Amino acid sequence: MKQTISYTIKYLIVTVVITLIFSNCNNSKKNQTVLEIDKGIPQDSVVFSFSFVGCNRVQYGDWHNRKATNASTANISVLKRIFNDISSKKQQPSLFFFLGDLVLAESDTKNLNDQLKAWVELYNDKTFSNVNSSGIELVAVPGNHEMLFYDTSDDKEYPLEGTTEVWMRYMKPYMPKDRTHITGKDSIVNQMTFSFSRANVGFVVMNTDTYNKPTKEKPKGYEGLIPTQWIIHQIKQFKKNPAIDHIFVLGHKPYYVDGKPETGHKGFPEGPVLWPELQKSNVVALLSAHVHDYDRMQPDEKGTYQIIAGNGGSDGAATFFGYSTINILSNGDIQYLAKGFTKGIPYYEDVPSNKMKIQDSTILSWSKNKNPYQKK
Repeated sequence: MKQTISYTIKYLIVTVVITLIFSNCNNSKKNQTVLEIDKGIPQDSVVFSFSFVGCNRVQYGDWHNRKATNASTANISVLKRIFNDISSKKQQPSLFFFLGDLVLAESDTKNLNDQLKAWVELYNDKTFSNVNSSGIELVAVPGNHEMLFYDTSDDKEYPLEGTTEVWMRYMKPYMPKDRTHITGKDSIVNQMTFSFSRANVGFVVMNTDTYNKPTKEKPKGYEGLIPTQWIIHQIKQFKKNPAIDHIFVLGHKPYYVDGKPETGHKGFPEGPVLWPELQKSNVVALLSAHVHDYDRMQPDEKGTYQIIAGNGGSDGAATFFGYSTINILSNGDIQYLAKGFTKGIPYYEDVPSNKMKIQDSTILSWSKNKNPYQKK
């Protein structure tokens, strides 16, 4: 009898242990940490994926520094590293958004023409990177260095006539063919603001420095204009569309800088009109660059996020250079990761020993999200 009880107890213990082991295995699969993304999220759990970054151009003083750049004025070592990392991933993103300041320019249309031409040649150079042949769709977005000129007389930036034509000459192939854009009277200057969808995701892309002619009130033109009402209309159309589950708005300039609304040079004047509409339509995030730093925040402490991914290689406050990725998961979650490496000194120095790794990760929940990067 005692022996039978002993065997029974041993059997129960073994059964419990086995149950716990399988339970833990199942839970570990179900609750995989986002920091393990490069070790492999199950392929079938990622419905759609896209990456983004902006601000890779070098500083004015490094324009002719061939250790830093070439005729493109791009930060060569960082650009190559970002491109190679994206295209070598086992689970490549379907889209890669370059959010402006690809080149230095910001002077005249000749420099803009020459630099964009050299940038496209670099992008297509298979000895530089294989990202162009990887199947990843590049979507190029203009920044202030492509759209404006710097006036030394008052240390400010203003719209530069002719930039739209130059941008379209070289970057039109890197804008979705199926995009919806403004038609009619203002269609020419608004060609770089458009919308399109992929999978169950709607994208509204803004040119945050749309060209506008000088006026009596502003003899050099207005900086930072966007076609606000058209953008809002496109967002609302996506919101009504049952095939669209997630909406993102992208542009070079952010609205919040260091945690505060910015309508001057660091942001754009129509931010106070646009931002409430993003919240009303449950837009997941405003994705931007311009500020040479990395910042993820929820300005209203819940709801729509703003991410500044201006850490693409331009000199500034960013401690790491890299890019960000958003994965739309099959369970409806939106997984976010920022990947990068500690930048070199000087900023254009090639530092292969500084490993590319996950720097920030989270699930972009609509409720308040803990965030170690948010500016106070």
